[in-house]
Amino acid sequence: MQNPSIAGAQPSARAKWPRIVLPVIVATVALGGVASQVRADGAYNPHLFAIGTAGLLAVACAALGILAFRIRALHDRLQELEARNTALARDKDALTDAAERANRFLESHGDCIVRRDRGGAITYVNEAYCLLAGTTREKLIGSTRALDVLEQGDFAVLSDGTRIHDQKIATMSGPRWIAWRDVPLHSAHAPTEIQSAGRDVTDRVNAEQALAEARDRAQDASRAKSRFLATVSHEIRTPLNGILGMSDLLLETRLTPEQATYTRAVKTSGETLLALIGEILDFSKIEAGRIDLDARPFMLGPLIEETIELLAPRAQEKGLEIATYIDPDLPARVTGDAMRVRQVLLNLTGNAIKFTETGGVSIAVEPGIWPDEIAFTVRDTGAGIAPEEQKRIFGEFEQGEAAAKAGSGSGLGLAISRRLVESMNGRIGVESIPGNGATFEFTLPLPGESTPRAAAPDFSGRSILIVSPGAVEAPIMARHLVDWGAHVAVVPDIRAAAAILPERIWDTLIADHALGDAALAELLKPTGDIARRIVLLTPSARGDLQRLRDEGFAGYLIKPVRTVSLAARLAAEPAREGAPMLADIEETSIVPDIEGLDHGLSILVAEDNEINALLTRAHLSKLGHRPCLAGDGAAAWDSYLAAHESGAPYDLVLMDVRMPELDGLEAVRRIRAHEARIGAPRMPVIALTANAFPEDREACLSAGMDDVLVKPLSREKLADMIATLGRRAQAAA
Repeated sequence: MQNPSIAGAQPSARAKWPRIVLPVIVATVALGGVASQVRADGAYNPHLFAIGTAGLLAVACAALGILAFRIRALHDRLQELEARNTALARDKDALTDAAERANRFLESHGDCIVRRDRGGAITYVNEAYCLLAGTTREKLIGSTRALDVLEQGDFAVLSDGTRIHDQKIATMSGPRWIAWRDVPLHSAHAPTEIQSAGRDVTDRVNAEQALAEARDRAQDASRAKSRFLATVSHEIRTPLNGILGMSDLLLETRLTPEQATYTRAVKTSGETLLALIGEILDFSKIEAGRIDLDARPFMLGPLIEETIELLAPRAQEKGLEIATYIDPDLPARVTGDAMRVRQVLLNLTGNAIKFTETGGVSIAVEPGIWPDEIAFTVRDTGAGIAPEEQKRIFGEFEQGEAAAKAGSGSGLGLAISRRLVESMNGRIGVESIPGNGATFEFTLPLPGESTPRAAAPDFSGRSILIVSPGAVEAPIMARHLVDWGAHVAVVPDIRAAAAILPERIWDTLIADHALGDAALAELLKPTGDIARRIVLLTPSARGDLQRLRDEGFAGYLIKPVRTVSLAARLAAEPAREGAPMLADIEETSIVPDIEGLDHGLSILVAEDNEINALLTRAHLSKLGHRPCLAGDGAAAWDSYLAAHESGAPYDLVLMDVRMPELDGLEAVRRIRAHEARIGAPRMPVIALTANAFPEDREACLSAGMDDVLVKPLSREKLADMIATLGRRAQAAA
């Protein structure tokens, strides 16, 4: 719509024309009339008068025409103004309706709204603000009255100038929390105002405060639980150290069969209790979110085989077979948390052994369905798991029927495994038919390194006969051999072997010692022309090696058979008559090799528990060292100083952490400070502690200790750590 003031200042062409032409015509006619009246002699001339009258009439007609034209223009202008006036009236009504709606919205809005000018005077309030302030609108408008603020929150300013903050306001109904948004209002015809909109967030603030208090209480409870578990772990591990250690020492003495049975039962009970403590500690760390994953490259095959070897003695004691198959297409080196992978494998395989009475346990490691995914499958030939139990056995403190009847376990092992697998972005599940065993499978993303794999052995054209009554290890060995190109036959007894021997020329015979001495002797009679005759043994059957060599076996493999051992044994040249039996290349001594290190070390033992001190001294004495005992940290510090002053310092210190008078951490700090002060070489210090949490280990290392041994103390671990520290000292020298 055009502005009326502008339209009035700029008339149309029809309005301009009369204003310009009319004066010209009038002037012309008037001049003509005057001219017609004037003669030289001044006499009246009718002709000129008629002409003048006609001119005047013409002028009048012209004036009337112009006037009519002007009236028509004014009429059009009037209609135009009336139309504009109608439009303006409609716009005014619309603006009035909008203002009324906005006002009704502001008044009915639940938020408090107040508008102030630059001086802080209130120019507008809605009903909600009046209720909050506890007064009327009339008293508020024009005043600078402010609310009674009990607590002011932090301010935040947005990019458009809006200011956000919270206030705790005193009201008639009690303290209320209001969240304000202060927005500057700009106008060309009025000074700037600030409009504040406040929303009651008391319920939200109260909920947040309650949540924060609950979180603090939960954190306090978690810390208290951790301290409690650490204390309980320490207090239980300390006597367990004596129970297990003394049982080992007792089993090394001459005992009657009955005494040996009772002693082994004591040791087994102690180990069960120790495993239970470990599970509870692991679960508490998972519950507290303190499981830290350490993804590093590691060799997949050795990790799996070493893990299975740890469990093999338990399986073999029950007469079970245990074996593993690792797919040759898997990368040799992968990236992941090797310790957690080992823990899950130990848990699942240990359960399988526990609840399997006949047959065996197999572990298969194969590619998963997704890139970089590896599937670990643990199968057993146990009693199986009912379908309704499969749904709950991964829950905390849940046990299957077999475990409940046996009364063993805490019901945490599978729950811990599930939590660990899920924390590594994997999946875990179980399939089982009652009476047909169980299959546990977990998959993990373990990216492989692009390093070239070692070339697989080529046994193409080789014919290998495996005679074994077991249904677990022999098929897995055959699977490896088939992957390497060999022709393999597996038979369960000598009768089946006798039937298959004439079918072809066999260059290798692998016979299981579990067949029995008589069966093995009978089997060797028709196989004299086979170049390689290898016997499978459990570690406990090594005493029969000489007799087996005399009977005709040229080599042996220790069960469970490692893949590299199997390949190396079959790749070796056949043994000549009378040559020594070829050993399993992976066979290692249980006690670490510390050859080359000085024996008879002078070792200071700081231990306040008499039984643990006696046990540690016995272990060190049997390892050929000279222990010196100190009953607490202060005595250990005095003994250390006396040895230095006498010129015969100790070679090593075994320092208990928790001791009266002076604890182990402070004692080792004094030792390190003394070494720095006099420039003495660093003496190895090993912490002995029943605290198994990672932070306890960090505290020991930070105090200056070189390594940590967690109780219960075993002679093998002690010997291995002494050997390791000895090699470090030699390398440093």
